[in-house]
Amino acid sequence: MQIRPMRPSDVDAAEQLSADAMLELGERTRLAAGPPATRRADWWQGQWRRRALHLVEHDGPGCWVAEDDEGLLGLAVSMRRDTMWGLASFFVRPGAQSRGVGKALLDGALTHSIGCTRGMLCATTDPRALRRYHRAGFRLYPTMCAEGPIDRSLLPVVEHVREGSQSDLDLMESVDRQTRAATHGPDHAFMGAAQPLLVSDSHLGSGYAYLTPSGAYLLAATSERTATALLWESIARTEGDTFAVRQVTGEQDWLVDVAMAARLTLRQEGYLALQGMRPPTTYVPSPHFM
Repeated sequence: MQIRPMRPSDVDAAEQLSADAMLELGERTRLAAGPPATRRADWWQGQWRRRALHLVEHDGPGCWVAEDDEGLLGLAVSMRRDTMWGLASFFVRPGAQSRGVGKALLDGALTHSIGCTRGMLCATTDPRALRRYHRAGFRLYPTMCAEGPIDRSLLPVVEHVREGSQSDLDLMESVDRQTRAATHGPDHAFMGAAQPLLVSDSHLGSGYAYLTPSGAYLLAATSERTATALLWESIARTEGDTFAVRQVTGEQDWLVDVAMAARLTLRQEGYLALQGMRPPTTYVPSPHFM
């Protein structure tokens, strides 16, 4: 086995490995009443590859792969923004776990966190990965997913929310500092190039939300009223018939209130792993950009 920095030429194989690993994990941990595990959709495949290239470019010291005679064995892709470190992707080839590959990859990625005062990652329920995060000093907070069909007759009229653009960068970075104590730096340009953006700025507070074809991807606000308005508008702007928002913690009663009013289903799903910070109340992290 060889551990080395990730290169742009590794991205296609890394996406394939990550998809295989997520499918295997979904099949292994699926509850009897839960939805069946499926491979990620085409849109997400392309977005995964573009995101990995983006992070290799901006965070090369935090992106590592392992390989053996059969090819790619695992990967760990991380970033640092201001004084926050985040883990965007961490996978080992199915069948090759428990050989020390994951530990070696995570140790390599964590060298990119030296000097950071905070850390964040969105974890699956894989018990081996959770043990590694715990040993690395992260506290684990259970999270929920709110999802279900959109009943548009239940949607309220929302004020003070508009479509955003990169001209709102100063506002978004100010919200970032207030909600997670670190900006997203170049990640705003990346997300804004591929995903719809909503912005709110009024006497009630400021905030923004990035969307995907099926839900809210990242939401940040300086007040619960602004966060609530952004979430309702995110549901209204979703293209499909179903909506989902993930990484919901027990501290986010405002989000649970919206989910109940919209008749979405809440279920437990994964963990938010944090270091040097408490779970945010009006910040719903992206699983990839924290």
